Amino acid sequence: MELAPSSSSAAPPPALAAPKRRAYGDWLYALALVTGACFAFLRYGQAMDGYDAAILVLHVPILAALGRAWRPFRPFLAIVAVLALAGIWLYQGDPARAEQTFFLKYLISSQAAIAWMSALFFIATGAYWLGLAVRSDFAERTGSALAWAASVMGATGLFVRWYESYLLGPDVGHIPISNLYEVFVLFSLITALLYLFYEGRYGTRKLGAFVLLTVSIAVAFLLWYAFTREAYQIQPLVPALQSYWMKVHVPANFVGYGGFALAAMAGAAYLLVSRGVLAGRLPAPKVLEDVMYKAIAIGFAFFTIATILGALWAAEAWGSYWSWDPKETWALIVWLNYAVWLHMRLTRGLRGAMLAWWALGGLLVTTFAFLGVNMFLSGLHSYGSL
Repeated sequence: MELAPSSSSAAPPPALAAPKRRAYGDWLYALALVTGACFAFLRYGQAMDGYDAAILVLHVPILAALGRAWRPFRPFLAIVAVLALAGIWLYQGDPARAEQTFFLKYLISSQAAIAWMSALFFIATGAYWLGLAVRSDFAERTGSALAWAASVMGATGLFVRWYESYLLGPDVGHIPISNLYEVFVLFSLITALLYLFYEGRYGTRKLGAFVLLTVSIAVAFLLWYAFTREAYQIQPLVPALQSYWMKVHVPANFVGYGGFALAAMAGAAYLLVSRGVLAGRLPAPKVLEDVMYKAIAIGFAFFTIATILGALWAAEAWGSYWSWDPKETWALIVWLNYAVWLHMRLTRGLRGAMLAWWALGGLLVTTFAFLGVNMFLSGLHSYGSL
């Protein structure tokens, strides 16, 4: 006579097994982040100061929380780490190997990776628009996969470029966010990742055609600027940028810019849907309003942090927290624009086309604050001119 298995030896029900697997995955991911941070410190600690080490340590819980909330970010980060480390290893301390090693020359040197990023974003944009035009789920899924691949190559290019700058000399090495070429790569990457997050969160790829169009415009400018100004070449930092503040101020700024760009494209889609254009092909107005609001909320939070950090940086560099420099003044205009947008939505309950037009116009204001000031105005931030 066989005895029935005891409840203690029985397999856990599926409803309990799934959370347990997720918990194991969270701990393994956190362990991988800690291991990676330790490796980075042991390998490159001699080039870090106290601020660099603090930023490295702070990134561990931030990336852990991000990976817990957004699981597709984990394989993205793992692939970027593998490709970036492979690129660093292939250099073997010799910058000339960028033209001598096949994988560096054609795949994972910074210039090659950013070129792949650019091409993949263009193709992804076309795939999203094809999916929107012919209602093809396959084309939209292809666009999403290509957007992920482009983001991988963009992030890889930035990390490898960081290492390449140190190959040119310890006094040349710096985080690759110091000129328009580098920050446009950062903008394209952050905007695409923000979109991909909301694509997964809302379970729709139908906004990709609009958001990736903005990314493709940024990439087109990036390529024009690279070829006409030879901006792909790594240059030493100007004295004003030789500060640890740059490593936190600039990325925070561009999370803000990415959020505002995403909101503007959601606003453009909302205006079309509200007029019956592509109404059956784009997300519902309620979804678009929600994406618009959340993108602006995230962008505003990071832009606020960036503005505070910029003031602290200005006090250290120029002796004053605020100088009414054109860049500072237009940053304040951008901040006030979105502060009023959020205030009107939250306190007045404002909805609909007015906020959509406002979000779309806000992108124009933000673009002028970012590029127009560099082109037409001068001031303390003139090192960022075109």
